[in-house]
Amino acid sequence: MPHPAPTPIAGTRVDTRHWINGVRVESADRATFPDHSPIDGTELARISRGGKPEADAAVAAAKAAFPGWAATSPQERARILHAIADGVEKRLEELAQVETRDNGALVRSHRRGVMPRVAHNFRFFADWLTNDLGHADFDTNTRRNHVSWDPAGPCVLITPWNAPLMMESWKVAPALAAGNTVVLKPAEWSPLTASLLADITAEAGLPAGVLNVVQGYGAEVGQALTEHPDVRRISFTGSVPTARHVAAAAAANLTPTSLELGGKSPLLVLEDADLDLAVELAVEQYDNAGQVCLAGTRLLVHESLEAEFTRRFVAKAGSLVQGDPRDAATDLGPNIHPRQLEKIDGFVRRAVEAGARAVIGGGPNTALNEELGGLYYRPTLLTGLPQDAEAVQEEIFGPVLTLQTFGSDEEAVTLANGTRFGLAATLVSGDRAHADRIAEQLVAGTVWVNCFYVRDLRAPFGGSRQSGIGREGGTWSFDFYCDLKNTVTAQESGWA
Repeated sequence: MPHPAPTPIAGTRVDTRHWINGVRVESADRATFPDHSPIDGTELARISRGGKPEADAAVAAAKAAFPGWAATSPQERARILHAIADGVEKRLEELAQVETRDNGALVRSHRRGVMPRVAHNFRFFADWLTNDLGHADFDTNTRRNHVSWDPAGPCVLITPWNAPLMMESWKVAPALAAGNTVVLKPAEWSPLTASLLADITAEAGLPAGVLNVVQGYGAEVGQALTEHPDVRRISFTGSVPTARHVAAAAAANLTPTSLELGGKSPLLVLEDADLDLAVELAVEQYDNAGQVCLAGTRLLVHESLEAEFTRRFVAKAGSLVQGDPRDAATDLGPNIHPRQLEKIDGFVRRAVEAGARAVIGGGPNTALNEELGGLYYRPTLLTGLPQDAEAVQEEIFGPVLTLQTFGSDEEAVTLANGTRFGLAATLVSGDRAHADRIAEQLVAGTVWVNCFYVRDLRAPFGGSRQSGIGREGGTWSFDFYCDLKNTVTAQESGWA
């Protein structure tokens, strides 16, 4: 079985072994798995395939490094996080090119938005730790209460494949800022930039063992990590079925767990909406080939606007350029994996067989797939679906939107809240008071009004219902990654 070696990808050397206690480590049995590019199906690299031995070694390294990192001053931790951000900015083009080849997202998006945001995430939590984390002391009779955030210990962070480095930075940055050590398990379908992040943190001066990266499959190394008794926090982003396994493993040790899961978010277009804005936001839901958990994939349009909205939507969606994501002119790239494309197409085929209509799209982009690599699915809009239809209720995670109409605010809210999810909602209205009334009734962790995907790290982020447990962002992140302590001191104690 071939063993992983540093591999040149888009001109960048990527070491695909594990990163444990500050050194590169092969799996104990030298097992590997292939990593293919969704752009054209080519094999990019062989990745070390971890299991229980690698999980145990990584957690042991994190546990040994924890006392020293926890005792490091907040100012010094913040300095190193800023140095990590500097490293990301220095290697921004390399990171963009590698991640585009690894997960198929647009290189222009990586350059303009994603990689700069990765650096920002590290800077934000460094600054929050030193400038904004605090709670005013308060008195109870003659006793003074003082709230503090104590580092919790080794954290296991499991990240998804649709936005690898972005999601890793959202978890790694606050965990490190809080004084914890980390074992990062990236998704096996897009593992490469996690390895580059390990290099960047080492160059920034992060001590050995504070960040460890273990590659492999969830059922193998992921299971071993989440059930490990020395792990003090688990943060997971992914699907509901996998979250059930994570939660079950964590339950045995009562390990606190943060879960950010799937979504089936509504995008409501009220009768007083600006139609141009509504269409622009609706077409934006095809971003990243529809592989965005927050996407408003259920278009809910007031019945008086349906015909004109649909006409404008079809025209604007028809202008999207689908193709190689390395081309700056491309708007829509490939889906991540053959299994994912098969899943997407299965949802659409079953919907059409049940009576739905594909207004646009409805299948793979055959010509493009023949030219490139088989993972391109045409942007699709399905109509004629009842509320209990599978395509309305289940997360498809591809470039597939559904359109339903409503006649009243009450019906709009009922449809919007009519799934088991509650991650986000988008609302388009020309009347502030009207929008506020609807927003108050929506079950969602985030509601966007006349905008989409604005993520301020000062705000709480997470989902309701089966879209997740817990909130992260700002102080909420430190609340999760720390043990909160209240020290109560009698003021009349007669100190010497």
